[in-house]
Amino acid sequence: MSDNPAAPKKQVRNNGAVVMMCLSFVFGMGAMSYAAVPLYRIFCQVTGYNGTTQRVDQVSSVVLDRTMRVTFDANVAPGLQWDFKPVEREVNPKIGETIQVNFTAENRSNETQRGQAVFNVTPGEAGVYFNKVQCFCFTETDLKPGEKLDMPVVFYIDPEIVKAVESKNIHTVTLSYTFYPKEGPKPVASNEGGAEKIEKKL
Repeated sequence: MSDNPAAPKKQVRNNGAVVMMCLSFVFGMGAMSYAAVPLYRIFCQVTGYNGTTQRVDQVSSVVLDRTMRVTFDANVAPGLQWDFKPVEREVNPKIGETIQVNFTAENRSNETQRGQAVFNVTPGEAGVYFNKVQCFCFTETDLKPGEKLDMPVVFYIDPEIVKAVESKNIHTVTLSYTFYPKEGPKPVASNEGGAEKIEKKL
């Protein structure tokens, strides 16, 4: 037997401290994982990393005497029965010139469907210089059966693209969109206390 009766109590306290440290570590890692996605999105928007374009509220005041070839790519993920395409396959605006292009989407299914477009620019180094003033990708889109919608995109290429070492030799950029299905409104409570069922939209 130990001559120190306080030893077992001290050991219990030490074990409790280790357990608390482990739990704190687990909760901390969980919080970091939860925050990683929005932080990564903010990082991409600020730096243009991975071809993420920029969202701006005003047009460029500088227009260069040099053009940039901009091509367009349109895709639809499984779950949406849409025909989605650009009206023009490519444009050649001057760098700094604000231009509008249009895409069309048509719902080929027999039910209302909701979609959200995600986008990127290639090469990735051009993303930080590709500025969108207006875009259908900023919001979700609902299309009724057989409905066809014209969707504009207003953008310009930042003149700073010709100064940066990694982007000054870029002559063609591709703006790519993919529409993904989104869920519709959730059921809400009725005045009678029941649940009013709303048809689920994909």
